[in-house]
Amino acid sequence: MKVQLLTALSDTNIDATQLNSQRQLAISISAIAEQFEQNLPLNLCLILDQSGSMHGKPLKTVIAAVDKLIDRLKIGDRISVVGFAGSATVIIPNQVVEDPENIKTQIRKRLKASGGTVIAEGLQQGITELMKGTRGAVSQAFLLTDGHGESGIKVWKWEIGPDDSRRCLEFAKKAAKINLTINTLGFGNSWNQDLLEKIADAGGGSLAHIERPEQAVHQFNRLFTRVQSVGLTNAYLMLSLAPNVRLAELRPIAQVAPDIIELPVEPEADGSFIVRLGDLMKNCQRVVLANLYLGNLPAGQQVIGNVQVRYDNPALDEEGSLSQVWPVYANVMQAYQADFDAEVHKYILTLAKYRQTQLAETKLQQGDRTGAATMLQTAAKTALQIGDNNAATVLQTSATRLQAGGKLSDAELKKTRIVAKTVLQSF
Repeated sequence: MKVQLLTALSDTNIDATQLNSQRQLAISISAIAEQFEQNLPLNLCLILDQSGSMHGKPLKTVIAAVDKLIDRLKIGDRISVVGFAGSATVIIPNQVVEDPENIKTQIRKRLKASGGTVIAEGLQQGITELMKGTRGAVSQAFLLTDGHGESGIKVWKWEIGPDDSRRCLEFAKKAAKINLTINTLGFGNSWNQDLLEKIADAGGGSLAHIERPEQAVHQFNRLFTRVQSVGLTNAYLMLSLAPNVRLAELRPIAQVAPDIIELPVEPEADGSFIVRLGDLMKNCQRVVLANLYLGNLPAGQQVIGNVQVRYDNPALDEEGSLSQVWPVYANVMQAYQADFDAEVHKYILTLAKYRQTQLAETKLQQGDRTGAATMLQTAAKTALQIGDNNAATVLQTSATRLQAGGKLSDAELKKTRIVAKTVLQSF
């Protein structure tokens, strides 16, 4: 068996006298490290902003970080590099790594800062390059930008020119459908946090913030370590529920680790549900939280659903492999006694921290600073409950600034988004 699959309910016991009970089901999925003798070959594309705003130290720092990343590639891995400004240019066509020093030299010669920022052009070219080397490999892109991208002009009902943000999301969704993962890195404090988060979420990847140029090496290394740990790709969670058990209608399933992502759920013809997970890592669990409602169930131990994972195994060139079916049990009791799961409760609070911060951002955009400050304080308290002291400090600092009548800077807004989305880990 290649996949480790674990499930736990927020409270395994159900009150038989209640007509309707709500429970959260945590599902942890990872590739079993012992099943893999070596790391999979990588097919990596770096999609790098070379617009005029990257001139000087920013671009030099990024190139230095790329140099160190290339040093970590093994012979047999594949690399491609795309630069984008007003248009996109393939700096390094997709190729097997044979001469790393030559690759680094070509990047230093050809990556030059000038022009505007059309992110979609770079993303499109990057996906095209990645598709040339997908067989038997982990295919991921690192998209780095310090800007917002360019929007089309709308005159009444007519849109003149392409909408860069919309095209980016379309490309990210298409990439996920062909088993490519898109990670995003925001450089500095002027990038579009909504867009880069949506691209990463749609592309099954991670969002990173390079606040200062000297952080570039660390963030590239962090993402690269995550990519190296992938054991299985193109994973989907399949969930079937027993009669009288249903998913919540609003935001029913979310990933809560290693990053928070609101996951789209696709209903199947047989009444089951399928959720795309993307790549499975060997040393880091993907944890998904499903919000369930249970109707009137007979007393005793009941199977309330089944979970299974479908995945590809690039090492063996196998597609559509299936894990064992894992039943989910609940104890339906006439004399109910709570049996809360502390770990699941922590996942619930982790998701609550993110959604509270989202609500605070919405209130801030609406001009409700008092409401935003209150929600940020609530999110800070939630972060403390789960031991996420870094997030608690950032969220409380932002709340205090708003309460004092101040505004949040671009840097503070981005820090708030990042600490809400993930508990910062060693990679």
